[in-house]
Amino acid sequence: MNIYSAIVLFAVLWFLALLTILPMRVRTQEEDGHIVPGTPGSAPVDAMMRRKFFWTTVVALVLWAALVSVIIWSGLTVRDLDFWGRM
Repeated sequence: MNIYSAIVLFAVLWFLALLTILPMRVRTQEEDGHIVPGTPGSAPVDAMMRRKFFWTTVVALVLWAALVSVIIWSGLTVRDLDFWGRM
């Protein structure tokens, strides 16, 4: 695995983790009972983006380290994942 593959793998895992973490623990203005004029009731009160980016990075690093170690030390190749014998 070269450095570019590792960076792309981390980027994909980071965005995947971000998309799963973003909707967690979101409190809307309607649930809070105070809607700011000009905004929809479904707008978040506090998005907690710094905390979500931190946890996204932690989750992505753990998944990335696990996948890179499997790829590097087990000798896993694309041909090993060829289930239908097309290669």
